[in-house]
Amino acid sequence: MTEMTLRDAAATALAQVWRAGGRAVRGIHWYMTSLMGDTAYATYVAHQRRHHPGETPVSERQFWRDRMDDQDRNPGARCC
Repeated sequence: MTEMTLRDAAATALAQVWRAGGRAVRGIHWYMTSLMGDTAYATYVAHQRRHHPGETPVSERQFWRDRMDDQDRNPGARCC
């Protein structure tokens, strides 16, 4: 192999490792935000728009308030 071919191979390998690392970080971020419920409001809004297009979704503040009230009424539903 020539020196240029070795550099190209090294650059290609480094790019593959970099992309794999990026995918891993994005996967961990997705998992953590889903696990913690950070995407709950966005999921609710998407559901409302898809299944109830004529209705206006509640505000994010009201959504979280209602969600906390539900957990207070049924503490057995909580994980912690």
